Amino acid sequence: MIYKESKNKSEEVESLVLLAQDGDTNAFSKIYDVFVDQIYKYVFYRVKNEDAEDLVENVFLKVWENIRQYKSKQKSFSAWVFRIAHNLVIDYYRATRDKNVEILDEAMPDHTREHNPIRVVEGKLDNQVLKTALFKLKKQYQEIIVYKFINEFSNTEIAELIGKSEGSLRILQFRALKALKKELNEMGASY
Repeated sequence: MIYKESKNKSEEVESLVLLAQDGDTNAFSKIYDVFVDQIYKYVFYRVKNEDAEDLVENVFLKVWENIRQYKSKQKSFSAWVFRIAHNLVIDYYRATRDKNVEILDEAMPDHTREHNPIRVVEGKLDNQVLKTALFKLKKQYQEIIVYKFINEFSNTEIAELIGKSEGSLRILQFRALKALKKELNEMGASY
């Protein structure tokens, strides 16, 4: 499944979903733990930093409110969760469309145990440059790059998430990387 685990893990998530559909909050808590980091990465690279945590919170609120509507035979649970996240990101942009949105913000919090201040600063600058370049791309290209290179999903998983064939996805991925390379070159970034 999308969260990069074995078939047993997928079956475990589906059983947790069934329990959560019956109102088991402990099962939902475990579902949250499985998906929160990947959803955060997806949202972080799509919205302003200060809005990312609130949006992730709203994603899981929507998941909880609508979990009884999820049907395992239609699509995987992870695809269903990411569709909710995608829709909330779209809603976010609709709500902020007319506002003056500032793109440059602090870099994503670094939870590694790096103690070299030069490397820490360089890493934060790299994250910011990447995020700035991503914001200049078409939304579909942003989505594909975040799924593939930040969340590390397979092409099969991404194709399921965006509703395209793997062949179409490869073409879109090539175009997205070409556009990102162009933006990075225009920004004077070395990669």
